[in-house]
Amino acid sequence: MDTAATEQTMEDLEKKPADPVPSVIDGERLAEEAFGRAKKQPLLQRILKNISKGDGKFREVIIGKNFAETRLAVLVDGRMEAFELEPVSQQNWVGAIFKGRIQNLEHGLRAAFVITGQEKNAFLHYWDMLPAANESFEVVGHRAAQREITVDDIPKMYPVGSEIIVQVTKAQMGNKGPRVTTNIALPGRYMVLMPFSGQCGISRKIEDPKERERLCRILGSLALPPGMGVVIRTAGAEKKLKYFVRDLSLLLQGWAAVAEKIEAADGPCLLHREPDLAGRVVRDFLTEEVDRVVTDSPELFSQIVAGVNGVAPRMRSRIHLYEEATPLFQYFNVEKQIIQAFSRRVPLPSGGEIVVEETEALIAIDVNTGSHRSRGEKEDSIISQVNLEAAAEIVRQMRLRNLGGLIIIDFIDMQSRTDQRKLFEFMYQSMAKDTERFQILPISPLGIMQISRQRHSQSLVRDMRRPCPYCAGRGTLESSQATAMRVLAALTERLGTSIETEKNAAVSLRITVHPDVLAFLKNYANDHLTAVEEERGVRLTFAANGAIHRENFAILDENEKIS
Repeated sequence: MDTAATEQTMEDLEKKPADPVPSVIDGERLAEEAFGRAKKQPLLQRILKNISKGDGKFREVIIGKNFAETRLAVLVDGRMEAFELEPVSQQNWVGAIFKGRIQNLEHGLRAAFVITGQEKNAFLHYWDMLPAANESFEVVGHRAAQREITVDDIPKMYPVGSEIIVQVTKAQMGNKGPRVTTNIALPGRYMVLMPFSGQCGISRKIEDPKERERLCRILGSLALPPGMGVVIRTAGAEKKLKYFVRDLSLLLQGWAAVAEKIEAADGPCLLHREPDLAGRVVRDFLTEEVDRVVTDSPELFSQIVAGVNGVAPRMRSRIHLYEEATPLFQYFNVEKQIIQAFSRRVPLPSGGEIVVEETEALIAIDVNTGSHRSRGEKEDSIISQVNLEAAAEIVRQMRLRNLGGLIIIDFIDMQSRTDQRKLFEFMYQSMAKDTERFQILPISPLGIMQISRQRHSQSLVRDMRRPCPYCAGRGTLESSQATAMRVLAALTERLGTSIETEKNAAVSLRITVHPDVLAFLKNYANDHLTAVEEERGVRLTFAANGAIHRENFAILDENEKIS
């Protein structure tokens, strides 16, 4: 083996690996490959798709599983539009129902902290303890009279130490405990059961007035127990009564099991958890629009088939087991698209790019023209085109990365009010397809668009990456000069104390610093340190230690050692 090559390789290994450079996703090529797969679908399924009211796009759900994680990607004409990851070592608590106990009430925050038996106490805002309608659906009827309850009633209803049934709405993020609500909701395939609410409603995403009227009649015909309510999900559009009857039966069975645990359980404990990814595929992803589901796991294949047989047997033919030698995500060209989902810079088809920065408080997205290919267009037209491309990609990235909270977008400045309004309307229409609630404001005078997007768990990047243990997530390190200045300041303070206590007796100090800091001191502070030794009558010995943190140092007596 070549020694020089080996040394060079080791030197490279000691450096930070280069960040992967995302390439522009060739949408046309992905669509061609998806079209080829679509043509292999059963003839009857293709005929039904052609006469349906859908958009004609080919939708696939790809699920890969290994010893460490399960990954799910939703492809629309070959392009990844949604991505979920479920590590084996990490449990998803969103949707989990607990029997808890009020530990304390914070009247200033108007919130309660609830012991659930988990690592951190849950945060329960007073507003989440009121029987209120969810913004995602429109209330169309009540099955029971709702007693008026105000925030002022909460401390009397739930004093410290009282038991309470809560459901997790937002998972623990960093040092923040999970957020919970008393408005329990059990989602099914076509409906959501609300056992403590008499409200019935229909998803606002079902916009057709005639369809809403039909679904309203179905709601009125369902045999609901007293005091319970249901909401028809978007997947319930165009479905017949029998689907809702079967879904309601399964939901009531599920709630009966929870109710039994509530009576039997003593003290804070878990009552119910959402199904794993395989269960959610059947419930949430396998809609009429999905053409097929492909998994490389025989275990998942069996679970999904069993779930489909229970709720939608006729969709059994859409479940496929992948058994080829090429890795599943590589075969469907998903790996390159995943790399893009983690990249700070995301290229746009025409040469521009967006830069995504995720912080504790907000998400900042910058839009750049980059090497945009103008093809001779006017500048205003170029800027408008890049902004529209960026808007489409930003909406996609929000779904892929599970971005939420406050999102600030700095589009390229546009002088035309018409172009600004066109961009806002395009952004709003693109986000209207999102399953999460959102608010969006027009472009401000400073050229900034602000979006607030609901998020139930931490972003994909925070799931897959960890703060740097060296810089503690700051992203930067103190310069050698700044650290050297702190060393000199600490040395001056130490010498002042030593001279006072030892009455100018000879002092010998050993200063241990990082090699980079020592190099700076030798190059720029050598004369200063010599003067200090002469003036103070001290002996200073400097030592370099590459094992210590760049910003750390130690000043000890000559006979002391770093413990």
